[in-house]
Amino acid sequence: MTPSHGTDGPAVGAGHTLTEIASQPELWARAAALATDKQDPVAGLPRPGERVAVVGCGTSWFVAQAYAALREQAGHGWTDAFAASEFPAGRAYDRVLALTRSGTTTEVLGLLAALRGTVACTAVTGTPGSPVVAAADETVMLDFADETSVVQTRFATTTLAMLRAHLGEDLDTAIRDAALAAVDPLPEPLVAAEQFTFLGTGWTVGLAAEAALKMREAAGAWTESYPAMEYRHGPISIAAPGRVTWVLGPVPDGLTDDVAATGGRLVATSADPMAELVRVQRLAAAVAYARGLDPDHPRHLTRSVVLEQE
Repeated sequence: MTPSHGTDGPAVGAGHTLTEIASQPELWARAAALATDKQDPVAGLPRPGERVAVVGCGTSWFVAQAYAALREQAGHGWTDAFAASEFPAGRAYDRVLALTRSGTTTEVLGLLAALRGTVACTAVTGTPGSPVVAAADETVMLDFADETSVVQTRFATTTLAMLRAHLGEDLDTAIRDAALAAVDPLPEPLVAAEQFTFLGTGWTVGLAAEAALKMREAAGAWTESYPAMEYRHGPISIAAPGRVTWVLGPVPDGLTDDVAATGGRLVATSADPMAELVRVQRLAAAVAYARGLDPDHPRHLTRSVVLEQE
């Protein structure tokens, strides 16, 4: 049965992906409380002034990009983000922060093994007893945000919620916006759209990349992502009637008129960009169902990428 997408939470007949998407506002509040608990502070998260590299694979890499931009913007120190397989050997950092939902991702474990004893390494994971717990010097356990889904949603955003709160951000607005994003009806033209381009600025460039990944993973949709100001340097040529340009965060001056001239649809709201990502997650599931696909069982994907070692 194809779920219907009403206004009061996960649809009747929805699988675990939609249920996990809807759970995010509550989990963000829990993560924010964890990050700001003065009586029992979270150990191992980057301290102000540390030179930090944040690593991950897939969704975790895009979360790393968002956090790196936010941390530098907040004045907490030099912060880089890398896919774990592309970490620059020999570059000096005070701390490496590894993001891995499963704690089993081969590239992350290999990097932590290579860095052992040379730099402080902290892992954020959702799986107790996974190999990353032993591989890292310190572990931040977000097992309350772990998920059954192959397509990662709530663990990634809960990790980012915790990291934003640790930087001193007040997440009350983001949580309220996410609660609305989890239930607001999705416009039918979005579900029926042929193509999606996601744009971001600063920390939301990572969110835009993650939004595009969600649409590809869950629905096999034709998606692209770019920094918002780069869109008019070529990528706008893909815009057309029946196609969507979705901005997470501020819309650059003039872009609204430029997209309108193409006949494409521009989506932009004043909601917290992380809450907008919740809406994209729901759309990805809705598009999957509309195309006869099952977002609980995405094509060609597994929950964790574990590679055979020679």
